[in-house]
Amino acid sequence: MLVDTGANVTLLRTDLAQKLKEQLIYTAPNISLKTATGEKTEIRGKLDASIECGSRKFHHRIYVADITDPCILGLDFLQKFNFTVDLEKNEIRTGGEEIPLFAASVQHSKSCSVLAKKRTIIPARSECLIQGVPEVPGQFRYAVTNFPSQVSQKGVLVAASLVDLEMEAIPVRVLNLNNKPKILDKGDVIATCDPVVDIVARPQEFSGAQHLQSTLENLQMLNEEQRTAIKKLLNEFQDLFSTCDADVGRCNMTQHRINTGDHPPIKQYPRRLPLARKEEAEHLVKEMVDNGIIEESSGPWASPIVLVKKKDGSTRFCVDYRKLNEITKKDSYPLPRIDDTLDALNGSQWFTTLDLKSGYWQVEVRPEDREKTAFTTGQGLWQFKVMPFGLCNAPATFERLMETVLRGLSSEACLVYLDDIIIVGRTFEAHLNNLRKVFQRLQKANLKLSPKKCRFFQKEVTYLGHVISAEGVKTDPGKIKAVVDWPRPDKIHDLRSFLGLCTYYRRFVKNFSTIARPLHKLTEAKSNFNWTDECEKSFNSLKQALTSSPILTYPRTDKEFILYTDASNEGIGAVLSQNTGNEERVIAYFSKSLEPEGQIARWIQRLQEYDFEIQHRKGTSRGNADVLSRTPCKESCKQCTNAEKKFGMERDISVKVVTTTTVDPWSSCEIQKAQLEDPAIKPILEKKLNLAERPSWQEIAPESPATKRYWALWDSLHLKDGVLYRKWESDDGNSYRWQLILPKSRIPEVLRETHDSASGGHFGVMKTLSKTRERFYWDRLRADVENWCRECHACGARKGPKTRTKGRLQRYNVGAPFERMALDILGPFPRITTKGNRYVLVLMDYFTKWPEAIPIPDQEASTVAEELVRSWISCYGVPMILHSDQGTNFNSALFTKLCELLGILKTRTTALHPESDGMVERFNRTILNHLSLFVSRNQTDWDTHLPLFLLAYRSAEHEVTGLTPAEMLFGRTLRLPCDILFGRPSETPSSPNEYMKNLEARLESVHAFARERIKLASERMKTRYDSRATHHHFKEGDLVWMYNPKRRRGLSPKLQQNWEGPYTVVKKLNDVVYRVQRSPNAKPKVIHINRLAPYRATDHNSIK
Repeated sequence: MLVDTGANVTLLRTDLAQKLKEQLIYTAPNISLKTATGEKTEIRGKLDASIECGSRKFHHRIYVADITDPCILGLDFLQKFNFTVDLEKNEIRTGGEEIPLFAASVQHSKSCSVLAKKRTIIPARSECLIQGVPEVPGQFRYAVTNFPSQVSQKGVLVAASLVDLEMEAIPVRVLNLNNKPKILDKGDVIATCDPVVDIVARPQEFSGAQHLQSTLENLQMLNEEQRTAIKKLLNEFQDLFSTCDADVGRCNMTQHRINTGDHPPIKQYPRRLPLARKEEAEHLVKEMVDNGIIEESSGPWASPIVLVKKKDGSTRFCVDYRKLNEITKKDSYPLPRIDDTLDALNGSQWFTTLDLKSGYWQVEVRPEDREKTAFTTGQGLWQFKVMPFGLCNAPATFERLMETVLRGLSSEACLVYLDDIIIVGRTFEAHLNNLRKVFQRLQKANLKLSPKKCRFFQKEVTYLGHVISAEGVKTDPGKIKAVVDWPRPDKIHDLRSFLGLCTYYRRFVKNFSTIARPLHKLTEAKSNFNWTDECEKSFNSLKQALTSSPILTYPRTDKEFILYTDASNEGIGAVLSQNTGNEERVIAYFSKSLEPEGQIARWIQRLQEYDFEIQHRKGTSRGNADVLSRTPCKESCKQCTNAEKKFGMERDISVKVVTTTTVDPWSSCEIQKAQLEDPAIKPILEKKLNLAERPSWQEIAPESPATKRYWALWDSLHLKDGVLYRKWESDDGNSYRWQLILPKSRIPEVLRETHDSASGGHFGVMKTLSKTRERFYWDRLRADVENWCRECHACGARKGPKTRTKGRLQRYNVGAPFERMALDILGPFPRITTKGNRYVLVLMDYFTKWPEAIPIPDQEASTVAEELVRSWISCYGVPMILHSDQGTNFNSALFTKLCELLGILKTRTTALHPESDGMVERFNRTILNHLSLFVSRNQTDWDTHLPLFLLAYRSAEHEVTGLTPAEMLFGRTLRLPCDILFGRPSETPSSPNEYMKNLEARLESVHAFARERIKLASERMKTRYDSRATHHHFKEGDLVWMYNPKRRRGLSPKLQQNWEGPYTVVKKLNDVVYRVQRSPNAKPKVIHINRLAPYRATDHNSIK
């Protein structure tokens, strides 16, 4: 089929439409189709059909006409099902699935051979990957490699694999079965490539069809006829079910509106995320972008995100819209009354519950309101294209949509509450018919169902917190689990808690005092706790009374809810109730052990959709929730076991409590121990501890030089708590401080704190030395501080090494016009000109210095290549060498191919070393100086001044050659406006032959003169440049710093580290260029010596 974004409707050829089973609806004869050529074609009719695209089916209306192509997918189909057309990647995408597009000619292409790129030896009985190239490139892109049948290769097998022929080399897996090595020479045929006309990347996720099949197998109560009928229905509407998480419907019946009136935009800063969660957030954002859920935003609104862990371990991506909800005008569209909904189900025998796949995401946000949903993770600003969770009016919008979709279906067929749909029926046939009607409505609205959450043809289902069956409606046991699972009390404290809960609702329990009397007796003073059968009966009766009507009633959405909450060390408890008449009636009890992680984030997401008011009530007046938060746990409670392990709590008081203590490494005892282990300090400390006099020189002579230097300070050394200190006095003797004599083993820890830490600040030698001397002393302290600061990796990366390298100047002189030329891009200029230009393509010949400056609208490789051919090569011929910087446009596949076709040798500068292309860089500065003098105030006419600038430059003497570029190229000067204005005698040759002879002689003389001038100028430049060279050379294996400043969006260049290292020198390419590598697996880089420096740093974090 043909994808045509220019076609407004989707078309099908008449003969194919007649073969389909779908009913053809004939249209009026006055409806016609206008083709691309302007001709009119009659439309034969229309039909509703399923179109299979990739792995999915799409239900769509198609028009039938006499067209050439079998089927044309129009813009209506692409927009309805949210397709993205990516011409750069040559594919269309929807729902996380990528479907490649192929040119029609590919299907008729013949296979081509793959040739060995280089000579390869395959060892005996071995398999290896061989690099190959297509014999005829450009025929098609994707192919499957096969064994070359036309070549006799005994004992050799080729694996079939999918390859991309646009790659630089095609990997071919070859197996040598022989006992001898197999030699493949360069150019040998190693495989054949057969064209591929269709590739579908299908996401490996949940399969809706498989789930529906397993659903049918679980319907044991149905007979074979009924199962066949259900299977036929589900197969008919299988495209209604989501096949994966990315397969979300997109309803076009309504759009969500966020009405904030005239309130100014709200911008909130992103909350900090841990590094691991930040990567997770970026992954979720990318996933939502790929699935068409969000898009980039450029508006003034921003809300923070919250990441919440789900029960299955995955992460829920939430946005905190509380500030936005505060200013949003509320939508008063009512939600249905649950009791009315449930009453309508009485009498039904069959039940099916449906759940929409990510229901809110199937509703689009109005385009002008999308910017209000913007959020940020700290990297970029994004906005929702669909309705996100957490907006206050989202439930009203969704309920309005669902009631609109199912309008006209009676309550005897189906009921809906938000995205929960229940279909009922008094008989199997009626239920099947009702289900078909609902499926048709949902399909027409382009909504998708989640097959995992749908329950078909059940006799009993759970719906809206109630159990629905043919017998009627009863409360979901999960709602009253907190009371039903209350364990039997085994001590007075637990019994009083239970009676407290019962007493709170005693007015709803008939004969409460009589039922509870046996339990109250156990709580009396001087009473023994003896649990009898009468107590057991009373306990169970009260639980039954608390969990049966009229205590638990239906919730009503038109009345306020009252939520009593309480928290304790054991957990949280809650009771949800409403005022009905003059009484407060319970809807549900809740009790749960505490699991702090993610709770606040989940509460924020759930609560921000409601209007609510928080009121404090004393614990004595809310005994219901207070008691539920302190419900006794079972013996095997998982949360209690974890809490005991985490906090060291013991359940049995008879168990001995074990405590652990941590030894302070800087206590006096530990410091003394470290000083005694230091051979330089030990002799002095032992003498001090023994209260000995100062030892004589003869005693100290055998010791180390460090010990002798400590001995020289004997009178300044003192003991404090058994630890050796130095008393350092000021010059005037009025103040002093104590310096700890630091053992050698503790020096790295101290220097890490005084230099590397946040309080150390990575300052220089003098500041670090002063900070260290204030508190410590050890032998050769200054030298250690100097070495530490000099070898600090972080300081080197930011400040750069002290020793820099500068290589000698490498000359490249040319001797004839257009042998070697340079090109560069100047721009972008801040204002686009009236002609649409923003850049200047600069070209210049190294010998004649003849320049070209061509204004261009962009710097795409195709634009640069086209202008190079049109403005230079067509006028002056093909240069031998073309020199540029490392711009992507100059190194693209297109530009490289152009140079190969024309036989041009392409060279480039090393990264971040513009001196390698100094001539054109200096010319760029001349252009800017000129334009700044002549450009208009609004700077939109700079491209109109370039022609006259080039005239001025070409007619001006160049400093290096001593001649004008025009004289170097044409052998004569250019005629200028001043020559016409003031007059100048012309040189008229007697004949063309004389002119040619004179021109040839003049050019030969001019070029010889220029060659001498260029040689002298380069000698002067080299002498001047080399005077600053360091004469430093690196050898293979040397460690070096590499200067590599980077600009990252959102980060200040002033706060970044410009030096990276250590890199290892892999190879010396010439006197000034080296190949270096960060690690054995990293990509090597070719770097000029000026960006390298010797690496002498140490990573202090690795020092223990």
